[in-house]
Amino acid sequence: MTRVAAVDCGTNSIRLLVADADPETGELVELDRRMTIVRLGQGVDRTGRLAPDALERTFAACREYAAVIKEHGAQRLRFVATSASRDAENRDEFVRGVLDILGVEPEVITGDQEAEFSFTGATRELEGRDDLTKPYLVVDIGGGSTEFVVGEEHVRAARSVDVGCVRMTERHLVADGSVTDPPTPEQVAAIRADIEAALDLAERTVPLREAHTLVGLAGSVTTVSAIAQELPEYDSAAIHHSRVSHDKVREITEWLLRSTHAERAAIASMHPGRVDVIAAGALVLLAIMERIGAQEVVVSEHDILDGIAWSVA
Repeated sequence: MTRVAAVDCGTNSIRLLVADADPETGELVELDRRMTIVRLGQGVDRTGRLAPDALERTFAACREYAAVIKEHGAQRLRFVATSASRDAENRDEFVRGVLDILGVEPEVITGDQEAEFSFTGATRELEGRDDLTKPYLVVDIGGGSTEFVVGEEHVRAARSVDVGCVRMTERHLVADGSVTDPPTPEQVAAIRADIEAALDLAERTVPLREAHTLVGLAGSVTTVSAIAQELPEYDSAAIHHSRVSHDKVREITEWLLRSTHAERAAIASMHPGRVDVIAAGALVLLAIMERIGAQEVVVSEHDILDGIAWSVA
C-alpha cells in the first residue's frame, strides 16, 4: 500500500482525498475525504481574473488540508486545478499560494486530462458488474466545465466544454449583483441554448449516444440524488451508486427552476454553497439525459479525485 493524497481544486469547490492505494489489487482504502465550497471561479467568466476573496477562501482550505495530510502521513501528494484556474489571467498568484502552503505546484490540467481522471475514478470499481452495460458515458458536471468521456475499460473519446453550474448561473441568472429568484423563462431558455450548443460541440468528438450506461459525477448530480431520495442529510453511502430516473431528474429540475432561494436552502441535504447554482447544474444533467435518451443516471461519489489518487499511486 502507498499512502497518497489528492487535491482537486475546481471552480466551485476544493476537495481532498487521503487513501491507501494498492495498484496490484486495485484497492483504494479511503482514510479521509472532505470538500469545501470556495467558489474560486467567482466572477472569472466576467473579469478573466481570480477574485482576491476567492483566492483567500481557497488558501484557507489549503491550510486546513495541509494539516490533514501531515496528520495522516501521506507519502505522495498531487494537486490538480481545473477550469477556473485555466481561464484566469492571474493564475500565477494562485500557483504561488498553493506552493507556499502545500509544498507542491498545482497542475493546471487540460480538459482532456480532467476527463481521463474522472473516468478512471468513476468506473474502476464498476468492473465485473453484470447489471451495467458498457460502454459507459461518464459525465462530470463541474462549476465551470463539464467533461464527457465514453469508454469501456479505457477511455475511447473525451471532451471538455465550458458549461458548468457556476458559469451558467453567473452568465445568465445574475442581475444587479444577485441571482434571480426564481429565474425567468427567458433566462432558463438562454441557459438551455448554451447547454445544447455545448452538447453539439461534445458530440463532434465523443459518441455520446453510443453509451449504454450514464454515470454522473460531482455535486450537482449527487445533490439531485439526495433530493430524489429525500435524505434527512447528505449521505455519501446512500448516494454512491444510486440510480435516478429521467422522469425524477426532470421533476426535480423543474421544481428547482421555479423555487426560491429560501425553498432550496430548506432542503435538508443541500450544501449552502450549492443553493444558488444547483438549478443550473440540474438543468445540465437533464439536457444530457434528453440528448442521449438515458432512462436513468448512475450516481457516483467516486470521481476525478479518485482518479488523481490512482495516478499518484
